[in-house]
Amino acid sequence: MFSFIGTYECKVDDKGRLKVPAPLVRQMENFAGNPFVVKRAVFQPCLEVYPMDKWENLMEQINGLNRFVKKNADFIRMFTAGVKTVDVDAAGRLQISKDLIAFSGLSKDAVITGAGELFEIWDKDAYERVISVDEDGFAALAEEVMGNGAKQQDDVS
Repeated sequence: MFSFIGTYECKVDDKGRLKVPAPLVRQMENFAGNPFVVKRAVFQPCLEVYPMDKWENLMEQINGLNRFVKKNADFIRMFTAGVKTVDVDAAGRLQISKDLIAFSGLSKDAVITGAGELFEIWDKDAYERVISVDEDGFAALAEEVMGNGAKQQDDVS
């Protein structure tokens, strides 16, 4: 399974074009020229960019929801709001729509960070605020999120 790796600072121009750093462009080439999907993140004011195959896998799960259940229909509508397909142009840029720029608060300075099978696009100041957790806070979060899984594996042996 392919994972995007790295955190990169980059620029957004006045037309909403984000210059993708060369190392990330090389990683994107692993998807054979297929388009990517950009959407609003669920929990943070950033954008998520999925390779098309990963997006289609996610949409399989979402399409399995019963749309005649109101909360499911509401979730699908909100989850897919603003979704766009994007390609890297010849100059190595992604075009970000105005509605997605407004949602994420993107300014001239942006950060792209690998997040497993997708990557995130952040306004630089917002990204710095989110990752500026103290060491003890991150250690507690790591233990809570990853500790149980490691413990369960330890119990098996």
